[in-house]
Amino acid sequence: MIYDVVVIGSGLGGLICARQLAQSGRSVLVIERQPRSGGCLQSYRRVGLEFDTGLHYVGGLAEGQSLYGFFEKLGLTKLPWHRLDPDGFDQVTIGEQTYPLAEGYDHFADVLSSYFPSERNALQQFVHVLQNLPPMDECCDVNAYDYLCSLFHDPLLVNVVSAAAMKTELRRETLPLFNYAHGLSSYIQSSWRLKGSGNQIVASLLSDIKAAGGEICCGAEVTHLDEQGDRIVAARCKDGRIFEGRLFISDVHPQLTFSWMTDSSLLKKVFVKRINALENTFGMLTVSLVLKPGELSYFNHNKYVYREPNVWTFSEALDGVGGVMLSAKVPEDGSQSLRQLDLLTPMPWALCRQWENTPLGRRGADYEQQKALLADECIQLAERVVPGLSGMVEKRFVSTPLSWRDYTLSPYGSAFGVRKDCRNPLLTILSPKTPVSNLFLTGQSLVLHGLEGVTRMAFITLENIM
Repeated sequence: MIYDVVVIGSGLGGLICARQLAQSGRSVLVIERQPRSGGCLQSYRRVGLEFDTGLHYVGGLAEGQSLYGFFEKLGLTKLPWHRLDPDGFDQVTIGEQTYPLAEGYDHFADVLSSYFPSERNALQQFVHVLQNLPPMDECCDVNAYDYLCSLFHDPLLVNVVSAAAMKTELRRETLPLFNYAHGLSSYIQSSWRLKGSGNQIVASLLSDIKAAGGEICCGAEVTHLDEQGDRIVAARCKDGRIFEGRLFISDVHPQLTFSWMTDSSLLKKVFVKRINALENTFGMLTVSLVLKPGELSYFNHNKYVYREPNVWTFSEALDGVGGVMLSAKVPEDGSQSLRQLDLLTPMPWALCRQWENTPLGRRGADYEQQKALLADECIQLAERVVPGLSGMVEKRFVSTPLSWRDYTLSPYGSAFGVRKDCRNPLLTILSPKTPVSNLFLTGQSLVLHGLEGVTRMAFITLENIM
């Protein structure tokens, strides 16, 4: 069968594109190398509990806000979303002081002004920019760190307004203001957790795809894209299966996508060189804790903890964990007893390199020892805001960028895809269109990452197709 559309990769972006195109009447096939669909939205099950991999919270989901319209169209607003504390959806601790980040632009500025009274006017300017996000072409070449340092006189405030951005890569030399502002703005509108696992999003989208006649094929790893004339005509898999199509959408990393076309007559060498030269964002260490029943009450916010006011540089250090995010899972049994708590911190690839050629599950005792050491450091730092946490732990599960790489094939276990660079925005911001007329890209490596960013990118991909 020749499908109208073949989607390669079943992460959020791929599933959105597949759903919308199937509902428009096209024959759609989704190919996924893993046994299950979902990409970074997948959860895994241990000791009878489900743990999320990439989904921790989202922003802008109230009616009329930035994500609501997209999720309403996708049928995802019906899921059991749980709104975080409007007086402090994020709690940022730097040293010994904690600062709440409040919901609502004016409220956000007012609360922080109580800690930084001399910066009130600057904070009002700041939230005005967030509330009225400038177009990409006006600020993709503006350095986010330089902008914040020029706006705020107090370096501590620069750290505070950046501290909850561990859900992106803070890099002083490269991060564009456009990406930084988009990454923060929607969370100030409103912040939400999903009660239950991210698999609910996957299940909803898969159900809609199948109801519209679309097909899902898991366990199919693409290794080559076959060409005929000026078009792609088929995706060839490792096991020999061939899937023919009229149009192809890749929801996998661009560097991997174009590696399937090494003998292509459709790609210029300069284009391939540009793609392969793109740098990638850092990966994350995740420590998923199972807590003893009744030891800790659920807290309806995220906690970000830093040893020092070095929010923009701590991720580059190789001498220990300098910052950690604490994300509590909403109890599903109606109680206030917290059973699952995730600790996340950036992990430079340099700490993974000696095991980069080892297979999943067989990396050796030294690797397990390093994971245990880093997990202990995360727990120790988290105890600044949750005293006695180490004694509350019943079980823990630790993953590194190596785990992420092996499951998603993201280079170096990159958590946020291609690094955007304000010094070279035209080189690092990618279009859904490729040099091949019937091959399109979607996903977090294009312009924006995160749940909202990937959703927006998927609809931009669809605009280019439809």
